[in-house]
This record gives sequence, structure tokens and C-alpha cells, in this order.
Amino acid sequence: MPLVLRACPLADTDRPYPHTMTHCAVLHTSALTSLPLLARGKVRDNYAVGQDRILMVASDRLSAFDVIMGEPIPGKGALLTQMALFWFDQLGHLCPNHLTGADPESVVSAREAPQIRGRSMLVQRLAPIPIEAVVRGYLAGSGWKEYQATQSICGLPLPAGLGNAARLPEPIYTPATKAMAGEHDENISFARTVALIGPDLATRIRDLSIAIYQTAAAIALAKGLIIADSKFEFGLAPDGRLVLMDEVLTPDSSRYWPVAGYAAALAAGRNPPSYDKQFVRDWLEQAQVGGRPWDKTPPAPRLPQAVIESTAAKYREALERLTAR
Repeated sequence: MPLVLRACPLADTDRPYPHTMTHCAVLHTSALTSLPLLARGKVRDNYAVGQDRILMVASDRLSAFDVIMGEPIPGKGALLTQMALFWFDQLGHLCPNHLTGADPESVVSAREAPQIRGRSMLVQRLAPIPIEAVVRGYLAGSGWKEYQATQSICGLPLPAGLGNAARLPEPIYTPATKAMAGEHDENISFARTVALIGPDLATRIRDLSIAIYQTAAAIALAKGLIIADSKFEFGLAPDGRLVLMDEVLTPDSSRYWPVAGYAAALAAGRNPPSYDKQFVRDWLEQAQVGGRPWDKTPPAPRLPQAVIESTAAKYREALERLTAR
């Protein structure tokens, strides 16, 4: 898909976070030639910068049910980047992160800079750990479905009588395998993570993930937002340090609900209004392909313009509320 240059509503001249900008390009897929492409994920395109760094470019692609939508969400990549930078700054006392502090535009050619401006991070190259560290503070999404069937999530028993969107007695760690683009993540037990990466590393990741979630949830709650759940990714530095990597606490990796309206939704047993891609998921659940419900395999149904615009607005409002800007 070609790069389309057009203004995005992210204007702010104070620039409190690196790479904040007043205009951005709508970008479905980057096309840098000055750096070797390492991989294209569901949202991010990663390029090698020497042997020890990676340029991560957050596109405007959106993935739902592990399927990449054909239509980009304008401004999404820049919003994700700004939110991740906010959270890396807030959580630095808990865990080192992969940011190098260098300007991403310094490693690409001048003509390629518009592709990455405001939507990229120059990060350390780490050995990724093949686990998605999921922490749930509320019962929602696949966790709610699993609870209805088994009264547990990932083998962890939960109290009886919980409803959709109910707050859990305490946050729980429910890891998953990391799926390739087009494939589905799989919830796994903690015992399975021990078998995959060893007991010491599995325990460190579990405990650190819960601490990160609890800290972030308290910060967000003070700003009128509930973080229902989130997933984290970690890597190992050459010296063996455990490092927080990829994105962190963005609407792509976390379920955000406004405090206002939560109680009413809980009482009614429905999903609370959401600042994440649940809006798109809900539309896709009703979508028809060839007169039949979409089976959650590629290609995805074409997103209506109203859904695209509403999703972009929800991502933008989450950032504005969180950063009070």
C-alpha cells in the first residue's frame, strides 16, 4: 500500500515526549531501503541498525483476532509510539527497557524520514523471550469465555459467580505463546512457561509483569481509566539483564475502560466502553462475508469509514486522557 501523506490530529507544540509531531503520514506498510528489513509483525516493521540496534516502525495497521485489517487507522502508529514512550518513562524504576535514547531519524536517509517520523523507536537488539506475559485484573475477552467454560483461566481457579468485566480479587498472570502474523496466540499455563524458559526466568517474568501492571493500573485509575488487562514482552540483553521491550500498555496490547460507565456496564453484564480495538472486534463479530459471518481468517472484511474514524478517535482520546494533554 502506498504511503499517503496527510495531516493527523496529533498537533502539540510543547513536544513533551520524543518525536511528538504536528503532522504524520498514514502508513500501512513501511518501505525503507537504507536499512535491512528484519521482520514485519502485525503492526510493527523492524529494521536492523548494525548488529546491536533495531529501528521499530509502528505502522497504522490494525490486527484483530490475529488478522491484519486491510485499512489503516490514521495516526495510530504515532499514538502507540507516544503512549509507549510515556509508559517507559513511568516504569523505568521497575525494569530497564529497550530504548537507546537516540533519534530514529538519525539512522535513515532524509527522504525516508517522513515514513518513520513520530512513529518509531530506536532500540537495543535483544534476545526475545517467546512468551507473552499477560496480566489480568478484570474478567474480559478470552478470559471471560474461558471462565464461563471452566471457572478458571490458564489453569488458575477463580471464584464462582463472577460476571463479565468483573474485577478479580487480585491480578493474575496468564501467559500465552507469541503467534506469528496470521496465527493465533495460545493461552498456556505457568507450568508450560517453566518448561519453555526455565523456572527462574519464568518466575522473574511473572512477578515483574504483575508489578508493572499494578503500578500502571494505579497511575491510569488516577486519570479515570481502568486497565483491565495487558500483555508485556521481554528480552535478554547480552549481559543477561531482563529488559522490557516492544510496546507497553498501548491500546493494542491493553484493554482500557473509562471509570465512568464501568459500574453500569458491569451491572448489565456487558463489555464496558473501550479505548482499545474492542470497538473493531465488536463490529467484526457481526460482519458478513459472502452472506455468512466472518470466520476470523484472512482476508478480513473491509472496515467502514465510520469504524475507522471512531477507532482513531478512541486511540487519540486514550492518549489525551492518560497524559492530560
